[in-house]
Amino acid sequence: MKFVSYREGATIGFGALKRGGIVALAGRTDPKIRTLGDGLRAGALDRLRAVAEREAPDIALADVSLLPPVTDPGKIICVGLNYAPHVKETGREMPAYPALFPRYPQSLIGHGATLKRPRISTQFDFEGEFAFIVGKAGRKIAPEEAPTHIAGYTCLMDGSIRDWQRHTPQFLPGKNFRESGAMGPWLVTSDEIPDPTALEVVTRLNGKEMQRGRVSDLIFPVADLVAYISTFIDLEPGDVVSTGTPGGVGHARKPPVYMKAGDRIAVEIGGIGTLENPVADEA
Repeated sequence: MKFVSYREGATIGFGALKRGGIVALAGRTDPKIRTLGDGLRAGALDRLRAVAEREAPDIALADVSLLPPVTDPGKIICVGLNYAPHVKETGREMPAYPALFPRYPQSLIGHGATLKRPRISTQFDFEGEFAFIVGKAGRKIAPEEAPTHIAGYTCLMDGSIRDWQRHTPQFLPGKNFRESGAMGPWLVTSDEIPDPTALEVVTRLNGKEMQRGRVSDLIFPVADLVAYISTFIDLEPGDVVSTGTPGGVGHARKPPVYMKAGDRIAVEIGGIGTLENPVADEA
C-alpha cells in the first residue's frame, strides 16, 4: 500500500492511495494519530491499512499538494559514498564504515513542490537516492532482523550545495538549506517490495539521464546500515534513512552540471514511483 502526506487548502493530512484518490486517515482510528509519523510510532500501520482497504477515497490525488511522506520524522540520516562509482568520482578511498550525516525536516519538500537554489551559491547539485522508513523501534539490531524494522520505502533527492558542503570535512552545511531536497512521492510498504536489492535508482535532469544505480550495488546494504546505525543510536518509527547516491552527480562532471531556475529534477525507482520537482531561485 502507498501512504501519502498532503496539504489540502489549509489542512494537512495523511492517507492511503486508492483508485486515483486518497483515503483520509488522520484521526480515523485514533484522534491522536494526525500524521503518518504518529501512526508509525503508535504501531498502527495495519489498522490504518484496514481502514483504507474498506473505505472509498475521500479526496482526489490531483486536488492536493503532496508533502514528504513522513512530515515529522525523529531523525533523517543520510549515507554518503555508498556506491563505488560515486566514491571514485569524488576521488576518495573506499570507506571502511558508512559515512553518515543528518538532514533536517525543513530541508525537504514533497513531490511537485519547488526546490530552492539558495542565493548564496550556484553549486546546487542533485543526488537521487533510495530511502527506507523505520516502522519498529530497535537498538543493536542484527542484520538478519533488519527487514522486520522497516515500514516501507521512498525516493529522496539529496540536494547538495557543494561549496558549503566542502567548507569542512563535515557535510551538514551543504545538506540542510531550506527546501533544497525532496522526498516522496509516497511511502510504499515493505510487503509490496519483497526484494529491495532488485530496485534501480535513476535520476534525470530536464529529461536527460544523469545517474543510474542498482540497490544491489550498495557498498553498505540496507541490513548492514540498520545494524550499524542502531549500534550507536536507537532507530525509532518514522525515522528516515537515505542510502546514498549512484555515480553521475553534477559536481563530478567536466564541466560541472548544477541545477538552476527553470530546471526539473526527477528521481525514479521502479516499484516505488517518480519524485519530480521544479527548481527556482530563492526569493
